[in-house]
Amino acid sequence: MREIGIMEVGGFALGHAQDEVGGTGCTVLLADTCVPAGVDVRGGGPASRETPLLSPLAAAEGIHALLLSGGSAFGLDAAGGVMRYLEERGVGFDVGVTRVPLVCQSCLFDLRTARMDVRPDAAMAYRACENARRDAPTEGNIGAGTGCTVGKYRGAEYAMKSGFGTYAVQVGTVKVGAIVALNALGDIFDVDSGTQIAGLLAEDRRSLRSTEREMLADVAGAHDLFTGNTTLGAIVTNGAFDKGQMNKIASMAHNGYARAIRPVHTTADGDTIYALSVGREVADLNVIGTLAAEVMARAIGRAVRAARSAYGFPGVDALQ
Repeated sequence: MREIGIMEVGGFALGHAQDEVGGTGCTVLLADTCVPAGVDVRGGGPASRETPLLSPLAAAEGIHALLLSGGSAFGLDAAGGVMRYLEERGVGFDVGVTRVPLVCQSCLFDLRTARMDVRPDAAMAYRACENARRDAPTEGNIGAGTGCTVGKYRGAEYAMKSGFGTYAVQVGTVKVGAIVALNALGDIFDVDSGTQIAGLLAEDRRSLRSTEREMLADVAGAHDLFTGNTTLGAIVTNGAFDKGQMNKIASMAHNGYARAIRPVHTTADGDTIYALSVGREVADLNVIGTLAAEVMARAIGRAVRAARSAYGFPGVDALQ
């Protein structure tokens, strides 16, 4: 197994657009063809669009694009920009009079990062499509990661800046990669050492404390969870799988969330992972699901390490 760039997986282009003053943005994945995809939503507060398409019972064989964005449920309007971009280029399901692009979207909550009245819209998502490239994407404070923060159990005052990250590996001819916009209630841990690397700030705002320990102190439930969360991720593989299998891979990828984020999948999060089959290599479902968890956990580490201090939230490099 060796590390590769996320775009070496092949079969798609990736684009970002953001409003840096407003503290929000979006990231689009444009597949080369209609690709089989699955999804697994574990958090209690998701904001999503067209995810029923990914049910094995749905007629659609795949999707043409995936959009991850900020803006909470307000941001769901942005997918219209991706649909317009693809329709203009003749991409979509043929319905006789036009082609209808199949676009899934999920949004994270970043309304408290900077300006609550600035949300990703169709125009921003259209720009993200125009910006889509096949070279190594920028990580950190960009795209859907622009307004991301972590460690919010004690409110925004003790939260840290996070962002967008990627990680990918190759085993033989099979490639598996992850993208993630990391916007978690909980703390972030290095998957190799188990060390907390970001999350809930201590009173001095220059060192860390444990969200899990703080929660134990509030075991009776007196503390109201800060609801500005939701981590959004996607797995891409050149392994050939159908929708049902991709749903299982998305499910297994959540193990990567659990390794790197603690606590995770709370009622204050809308944690969601998509999985897309963008190739035709023969691969074992269980192996790819295991690799999906590995690359997702490492993409989470990259997302927080790449983020720089912004909007009053310190990045990892600001800690003692």
